[in-house]
Amino acid sequence: MRNLSASVLDQSAPVHLQRIEPGRNMARFYSMEVERDLFGRVVLVRRWGRLGTAGRTRLDEYKGEGEALAALKALHGAKMRRGYRHQYSR
Repeated sequence: MRNLSASVLDQSAPVHLQRIEPGRNMARFYSMEVERDLFGRVVLVRRWGRLGTAGRTRLDEYKGEGEALAALKALHGAKMRRGYRHQYSR
């Protein structure tokens, strides 16, 4: 399994994670990225839910890109500890 390098997170590229456990009937996704909204504010966009659904979306505003990227990295680590893994294109 490949590791997501810190350089990818620093570039605020979208991060797509999945957690699939057939024995528990679990098939979830979690994605996050740092963007600017229509008013120029820096936001961390998080989307999550069951695979195959639209899921939910949450926007968290930050003062700057550095703070938003730090939050993304912390959230990424927490999700990896909970069993989520990177989704790769086939």
